[in-house]
Amino acid sequence: MEQRAHFTQKLEELKLMVLRMAALAESAVHKATKAYLEGDADLAEEVIKGDTAINDLEDEIDKFNLELLALDQPMAVDLRTIVGTMRITVNLERLGDEAVNLSHRAMFLSSRPPLPFNPKMEKLADTAKGMLADSLKAFVDNDVRLAEQVCRTDDKADELTVQLLKEFINDMVTESRIVERGVHAIIGARHLERVGDLATNIAETVGFIVEGDSMKHNCRG
Repeated sequence: MEQRAHFTQKLEELKLMVLRMAALAESAVHKATKAYLEGDADLAEEVIKGDTAINDLEDEIDKFNLELLALDQPMAVDLRTIVGTMRITVNLERLGDEAVNLSHRAMFLSSRPPLPFNPKMEKLADTAKGMLADSLKAFVDNDVRLAEQVCRTDDKADELTVQLLKEFINDMVTESRIVERGVHAIIGARHLERVGDLATNIAETVGFIVEGDSMKHNCRG
């Protein structure tokens, strides 16, 4: 009984570590998005410098997980929790990378005349950030229904990205002077889409942890 209580405490510690990493990754995405939309080079630089903390936490969580697997030999939902958090931390690290990539686009665009405002870019950013927030809430609450909702929203993010791509290409054909900035804007939109993809990965992992089923092929509407 005492051993079980000790293991349960270890799992709680693990979840708290993942949530700390999630908070850092989500903050990086929010800052990078703001820097990109508003042309804030200083904020973009802050995101780039802060990525080391996310990477360090990933290493710490990986070590913690491996120790749990080696020492406690968990089964059933406990094993899924450990494997699932390993998957989630990989996606959180990649979210940090996407925030850094978006920040590099922000720094470039901030040094050039601004492109015409496109409301679809803000809509894509809001969609991606909303998906990330919901996927993390689903993880905290073990909420499979919310995780499924995140998966379905991914189609919306993909559609917005395609629309933006078409519009930027049309603009570049019409006005050759914006080609370089347009290319960076397209890449930025792709980074935002990737945030949605990674949030979807986290949501799918919630389904695996809670129910033991893969949501990859059946959660999208």
